[in-house]
Amino acid sequence: MKAHFSMFAAYNVWANQRLFDAVVNAGEEAYRKDTGAFFGSLHGTLNHLYVTDVLWMARFRGDSPPPWSLDHIAHSMLTELKARRFALDHDICGYVLSLTEAEIEAEFTYRRVSDPVAVTQPRREALAHFFNHQTHHRGQAHTILSILGYDAPPLDLLYYQRRT
Repeated sequence: MKAHFSMFAAYNVWANQRLFDAVVNAGEEAYRKDTGAFFGSLHGTLNHLYVTDVLWMARFRGDSPPPWSLDHIAHSMLTELKARRFALDHDICGYVLSLTEAEIEAEFTYRRVSDPVAVTQPRREALAHFFNHQTHHRGQAHTILSILGYDAPPLDLLYYQRRT
């Protein structure tokens, strides 16, 4: 399982780099335009993805997560969000590489933001959700770029796998 999640962590770095490059090229107006997506804009969607990843990393490490809602805007400026996103992505890679197979299979307990009851599950299931959630919202951001008429780069896992 470790090799599987390590691949997803590296894919996450690659996909976010491509996505953020496209968003920067689209410009500030496109970044902030509300398209009716679940989090409104690229700004809202990419902040949501950053916020949830920070929350999950705190949970995985047994730390207290920040008191953020799921629509919290952690970084109002695209350049700052991009820098923090890449720092977080590399932290995610390091975290996954640090896990043993036993730690991946072990259960852990955390509290959800939307309903703070305790949830216990194997870490591998939570990691699977974590990486799937990233792909889901990158897909939304990709769609927003397309709706606005900008080039949205291919982000499929197979493209990443063929390049590595």
